[in-house]
Amino acid sequence: MLNDPLFLVVAGACLLVVVILIFGIANFGKGTMEAAKRSNQMMRWRIYAQFAAVVLILLFVWLRK
Repeated sequence: MLNDPLFLVVAGACLLVVVILIFGIANFGKGTMEAAKRSNQMMRWRIYAQFAAVVLILLFVWLRK
């Protein structure tokens, strides 16, 4: 599977979701209003990245049946 480029793209998308989630939670813990706005924006980016990751996972499963 590690030789499959689509699998690597899917794994990278999932890793991106985790990284965005960690940064969003870290910003949320700062407690300032600016950090809360930034955290909210990061969580919005996480939703978009998570949607893309799910679409890529479904594409991977569909193509590799």
